[in-house]
Amino acid sequence: MTLLLTAAAAQAQSAYAHRDANGQWVFTDRPDGTNGTTRASIALEHEPAAMQLSLTRVDHDDVAQLVASSNCLCVATMGVTIEQSELEGIPAGAKYLVRLEPGEHDKVVREGRHGGHSALRFSWRVALGSPDAVHQPPRPYRAPFAVGSTYTVTQAYPVRITHVTPDTEYAIDFALPDGTPVYAAREGVAINVQHDSFRGGALPAMLDQANVVEILHDDGTIAVYAHLQWDSIRVRIGQRVRLGEYIANSGNTGFTTGPHLHFAVWRNVAGKDVSIPVQFAGLGGAPVSAATSTPLTAY
Repeated sequence: MTLLLTAAAAQAQSAYAHRDANGQWVFTDRPDGTNGTTRASIALEHEPAAMQLSLTRVDHDDVAQLVASSNCLCVATMGVTIEQSELEGIPAGAKYLVRLEPGEHDKVVREGRHGGHSALRFSWRVALGSPDAVHQPPRPYRAPFAVGSTYTVTQAYPVRITHVTPDTEYAIDFALPDGTPVYAAREGVAINVQHDSFRGGALPAMLDQANVVEILHDDGTIAVYAHLQWDSIRVRIGQRVRLGEYIANSGNTGFTTGPHLHFAVWRNVAGKDVSIPVQFAGLGGAPVSAATSTPLTAY
């Protein structure tokens, strides 16, 4: 039997479906081992891209321009590398760091002249948040699950099994079962949401499949909540999120070996997302650091 859920402007993905104890259809990216599991094709509705940043070449007669645009709700830094160039004024090997203000469009990064030869090849990366941000939380972070509940930390600094890049070095993984409510560890504004993936696994192809919420704090740092459950996210781009507000359910999407919540706080350092050490509120509000293989309780 094939199930097909339709929606406007939808993109089909393959899934497995089974009925739970209440007779409701449950969709996952893996069979659950029951005889009732069946292959399903789900059409997922895609909202317009939450964040759109672009770097394009625009030609005017004998002048070529590199033009950057962003619809981001926060400052973004674009690191541009010129890999090949036959343009006068844009040398091959050059690197540029471009600051884009929130919603800034058509910013000319560089321009060069060309004659009969005008080859230009470039690459770019983006870091979100102001490079001037200073991490100044008003209080220790709230553990991102229900008050009174306790979960084990499966990875935290200095243990670095998968947290081997600057943006993950101080990230924290919590062993939250699939479907566990996740709450905002600090207030801010939601600047990025991805919610339409239900794929997960320890494969390189899964690296961009995690459902995430990114929240900009008032000091310019950004919190990321990752591997969230498909279609569970309850905050939207531009929404002011309160401390302790329910934002989603934990899940098993993206590059993962099992259900968990990945939590990190970043700041923009010279055009790169760099994670920051954080502490959580313990009993009586005392700051507590997360440690691998150690339980953490939310207060």
